[in-house]
Amino acid sequence: MKRRKTLSLLLGVSLSAAAVAQVTNPFGHALVPDMTADASVQEIDGTFYCYATTDGYGRGLETSGPPVVWKSPDFVHWSFSGTYFPSASKQKYWAPSKVVQANGKYYIYPTVNGYMYPAVADSPDGPFRLARGKDEFRLPYSQGSTLLQTEDPGGIDAEVFIDDDGQAYVFWGRRHVARLKPDMVTLDSVHTIATPQTAYSEGPIFFKRKGIYYYLYTIGGDECYQYYYIMSRVSPMGPFEFPEQDLVSTTDYTTGVFGPGHGSVFSPEGTDDYYFVYLEFGRRSTNRQTYVNRMEFNEDGTIRPVRLSLNGVGALKRVDYGTPVPVSSVEASSVAGPLFVKPMKDTLCRRTEYFVPAFATDGANGSRWMAAEGDVKPSLTLDLGKARRIGRSEIAFVRPTAGHAYVLEGSKDGTDWEICGGHDDVQARSPHVDRIGEAYRYLRVRILEGIAGVWEWNLYE
Repeated sequence: MKRRKTLSLLLGVSLSAAAVAQVTNPFGHALVPDMTADASVQEIDGTFYCYATTDGYGRGLETSGPPVVWKSPDFVHWSFSGTYFPSASKQKYWAPSKVVQANGKYYIYPTVNGYMYPAVADSPDGPFRLARGKDEFRLPYSQGSTLLQTEDPGGIDAEVFIDDDGQAYVFWGRRHVARLKPDMVTLDSVHTIATPQTAYSEGPIFFKRKGIYYYLYTIGGDECYQYYYIMSRVSPMGPFEFPEQDLVSTTDYTTGVFGPGHGSVFSPEGTDDYYFVYLEFGRRSTNRQTYVNRMEFNEDGTIRPVRLSLNGVGALKRVDYGTPVPVSSVEASSVAGPLFVKPMKDTLCRRTEYFVPAFATDGANGSRWMAAEGDVKPSLTLDLGKARRIGRSEIAFVRPTAGHAYVLEGSKDGTDWEICGGHDDVQARSPHVDRIGEAYRYLRVRILEGIAGVWEWNLYE
């Protein structure tokens, strides 16, 4: 099999790192290599978990991708395999809460087909099933299965908090809060939280730090998403204090962060470090990605406005993940043309996304290579500069929850190729890992099924 030596701009590109530096990646260092929103991030037994809405399926709020849980040992290397909620995999699955432990089980509260449901499992990895009634989603409202009555117009975006005394609370859209009975399914009473900002609100965040309860709520949406907060030194249901400076996050034109919306706040175990997780609206509609910035507090416990950045926070733990193999250049069978992101409400929210091959090796998660429309044999080739021993290959494809099949090939001279990995069945996972244990100068992935694009491709000795 001959390797093509000369390729045109549309039918193939080989770019060095220096050349790529001239092509702007406005999307920075996203948390995971996929389009996600409404992320609930937490640490469970030393592992970071990210439950989120799966975006990028192209039909706006009419649909979503299947429920998957991303996991990481260090907050940099994220992975998932299959779905953690099988019966919900073909439903419109949004905004899962954090997972909480009670009654010897794990509970999660997603919005499915526009309604909140309680689900339960023996492990935070699942498989989850509905906590009451049959494990099936029935509409309209069925008393036997849903958590909240459908006549509640704000019945989306659950956030669950268990206080030090074991009492559980659930918060949801339009500033609602209720105690949960010990069964973690039945509501004890429902209240509405009064806040200084009175416009429509969703995506509540609730946490406790040093004896202070914090309630964060959104205002607006799309490019105009904002987070505000109130706080209480008494209980999760108030009475609340209203800080004079109550804005947590808003669009930052200096750093290019637009519409920071529905997310979560978490603190790594054994620390007083806090992190603000949010969706960023820079691609419009349900083509969002998740980002994380540090959250800081004043001496009196009030929250400082979050300094938003798309640069990420890096590793939160030291983990020996292996020695990376350097890549000299990247070549593709084709490259999709630039995508101009049109503004909706804010005329300053203008971006152009490029899909150059070397974005697949930049380690940023916010940029990707995409093949041109009509490319029937999409492929991506790495040149390592010289033959190097490769222990393993990890490929994070675009839209991984829909699954991929591919062939991985290696070559020492760019002329003779041999298969060294891949699989011909479609698997929904990220990354796809191949154990190679061989020296090659070139590696090539040929995508057989699935979206022809790669967020990240990493090699390790």
